[in-house]
Amino acid sequence: MDHQAVLALYDRDMREGARPDGPGARVERVGGVVRQVAGAEGWNAVLWSDLDETTADGAIAEQIDHFGGLGLEFEWKLYGHDLPCDLGARLVAAGLRPEPKETLMIAEAAGQTVDRAELPDGVRVVPATDAAGVDLVVDVHEKAFGTDGSRLRHRLLAQLAERPDTVVAVVALAGDEPVSAARMELVPGTRFAGLWGGGTVEGWRGRGVYRALVAHRARVAADHGYRYLQVDALPMSRPILERLGFHALSTTTPYVYAP
Repeated sequence: MDHQAVLALYDRDMREGARPDGPGARVERVGGVVRQVAGAEGWNAVLWSDLDETTADGAIAEQIDHFGGLGLEFEWKLYGHDLPCDLGARLVAAGLRPEPKETLMIAEAAGQTVDRAELPDGVRVVPATDAAGVDLVVDVHEKAFGTDGSRLRHRLLAQLAERPDTVVAVVALAGDEPVSAARMELVPGTRFAGLWGGGTVEGWRGRGVYRALVAHRARVAADHGYRYLQVDALPMSRPILERLGFHALSTTTPYVYAP
């Protein structure tokens, strides 16, 4: 894999040329910034920027004014290769709060190493295509990450109702107990499928369930003609993904502003 070429393709298609990620969202291009506005129930974010030392502070202030005027919290999704080099410090100085850094990782969807994962005995993967399935995904999310899943529930239900061809949600069941869940965003017109929300409840970690859900989604992505899988990996999942053939191309840090 040519890391620089794939990173440039990712920046062009998934950030600068971003599409709305759900019903009701819109992408706006204002000056040197591409942002998504999705309302109180959606993800509001700065996705890409083309800034330098002379334009960065003004662009940050404009985003704060814009989202603040709408009464919306927003995230500035800063990548490790974004400019200017001190953009993170400028965001903090403007009142944004950094969250844990993640690693942007990419793999070929048809990679053999991704395709070999197997489920533990007694565990099966089922698609989440209705409200009952979404409830299982949200139940795992809340148990695995300890965070409220209301926004995730709203988003998945809206996507499944209005844009079912752009999302794949799956749950791993041990008997009738949901033990792991994940989703995949399929972005039409690009070569990237995004893997999101992969979480496993305590007691089932380290048994190959997470790897199996990656493999399941990789097969679906390849069947739909997507070449690359993309993950924003936390430290817990990065070693697993590296063993599956994913490559670290950059970092990404969410900087959050709450009006």
